[in-house]
Amino acid sequence: MVTGADVAALLAELRGRAPLVQCITNSVVTGFTANALLALGAAPAMVDNLEEATVFAGVADGVLINVGTLTPALGETMVATARAAGSAGTPWVLDPVAVGGLPLRDRVAAELVPLRPTVIRGNASEVISLSGADGGGRGVDSTAGTDQALDAARSLCERTGGVVAVSGPTDHIVSADATSTVSNGDPMMTKVTGVGCALGAITAAFAACAPAPDAAFAATAVWTIAAEIAMERASGPGSFAVQLLDALYALEPADLERLRR
Repeated sequence: MVTGADVAALLAELRGRAPLVQCITNSVVTGFTANALLALGAAPAMVDNLEEATVFAGVADGVLINVGTLTPALGETMVATARAAGSAGTPWVLDPVAVGGLPLRDRVAAELVPLRPTVIRGNASEVISLSGADGGGRGVDSTAGTDQALDAARSLCERTGGVVAVSGPTDHIVSADATSTVSNGDPMMTKVTGVGCALGAITAAFAACAPAPDAAFAATAVWTIAAEIAMERASGPGSFAVQLLDALYALEPADLERLRR
């Protein structure tokens, strides 16, 4: 059982280590993702070309692969980088954005899963589709509840040996032998593009500092608690985005007492 004190300790360790996180992510969210990592206390590196990305995967402390705005060339880079990360022992996170019904991303995601991502983080429809079932998502939006994705998440855990984090009103962190939940956050998180994608990068940062189940739990808790604090100060999506980065930057151990399961 991961407690608020455990998450606070992991956050302090992360800030002390400032892990270098390589992000191969979608063009819509690159800047917000980099700023979220900086606010967290990590160091972002958006190295996403084939010539450099595979080399950098051996240098980075964690890697994010997000298929949000995929091209054939970027897909080739993602697969090669995942292989390089695996060879180097670098933890890596797969964010299967909008997987399910779009041929290129479905094909690339199918190549990435056997490469054993440390953590898969997605919404319920994405996780269901990634497992091979019909997820029925609507673009980046889930049409399934997080509870409906539990069997799919467990199936992916068995295939990858990793952890699956299913994001939604209640987040589920699923590993081979346990499932934990985080019930923090705010609906405004769905009104700002890049909030979910940034969570993938934050998960990669924590994965550099902790075993996968604890890393996924801590990342989800820190990000959703920061969102609650941000919403106390925001008046709409624009100010929420700013306040979210500020809240993440200023997050203190006492704030993590908000954690509930």
